Amino acid sequence: MAEKLGTLEELPQEYRDAMSAAGVAPLWPMMRNVLPHGAPNPQTKAGYWNYQAVRPLLMRAGELTPVEKAERRVLVLSDPGRGNGAMQATASIYLGLQLLLPGETAPAHVHTPSAVRIMVEGKGAFTVVDGEKLPMDEGDLVLTPGGEWHDHGHDGDEPVIWLDALDLPVFVYLEGSYANEGPLQSQRNRPDASQVEYLSSGLAPSRTRSRARRYPMMRYPWARTEAALREMAAFGGDGIAELDYINPETGEDVLPTMGFTAMMLAAGQVDEPPLRSASSAFHVIRGRGVTTINGERFEWGPKDTFSAPVFADIRHEAGEEAFLVRVHDRPLQEKLGYYEERAK
Repeated sequence: MAEKLGTLEELPQEYRDAMSAAGVAPLWPMMRNVLPHGAPNPQTKAGYWNYQAVRPLLMRAGELTPVEKAERRVLVLSDPGRGNGAMQATASIYLGLQLLLPGETAPAHVHTPSAVRIMVEGKGAFTVVDGEKLPMDEGDLVLTPGGEWHDHGHDGDEPVIWLDALDLPVFVYLEGSYANEGPLQSQRNRPDASQVEYLSSGLAPSRTRSRARRYPMMRYPWARTEAALREMAAFGGDGIAELDYINPETGEDVLPTMGFTAMMLAAGQVDEPPLRSASSAFHVIRGRGVTTINGERFEWGPKDTFSAPVFADIRHEAGEEAFLVRVHDRPLQEKLGYYEERAK
């Protein structure tokens, strides 16, 4: 194995000029940038977004910019490693906080990236996906998969805010990101699938009478998620419980490129996960605690969000009973065949 590779400056200037004219470049001076030994060298840095600091800015955006001029009124959570304005929180995950005011409608569109909404605050909002009206209550996880028409509305009387999580950076990198707009969808006059076909875990519509859609369940109500976490924690013995959000028909992650994991930590509980090749973002549904990421300490509370790069050394400590949702790119890495966990 080469200890030290040659540099570009070691090559004669006339040779460098000739390569530039031919549109080629030597690999060896750049190799360690793209193939470092042992582990990646991520550009992504751990990030933290305090909800109480961001919320007034989002409400001010509601005063300054009508939804008609914004299409989606969002403040983007930018990766500190890429700088303010970066359209990504990690290499593959985009995060943004979106505001919808009473009576407003976010127009219908469809796009190649997939999105998930995690409800943060307020009541009365809904998302319509392929004609299915999905209520949005605090903590609910709502899917708008790539290729599915969706719009948002608000029948309530108070502002609503949710966290958007998209695989947008992947599609931008592949130069495959685009959207189309259309009229608001006609809503089917029935409850969403989480209240009918998939009301109970382990039960699904009979295969002889129903052919499931690719994304059969678009809403994952938080009330049921929290109840399941509490049951798991009670019988798990260590106070920590984690549950993956899955497609109820296939058992796979809810989206091809992004996974979502609900977490519960008991008061005083410490969680030190293995070093994972996946990047992650954590949204706090409820509770307070401290997380240390690669030696950097973040104190978090309700509705805060923080992120971690690949192979990050993470330590969570709950100051009180806490519930979080972890957004991660493990499904994409598993499809590419390189997802990995390492002991600390």
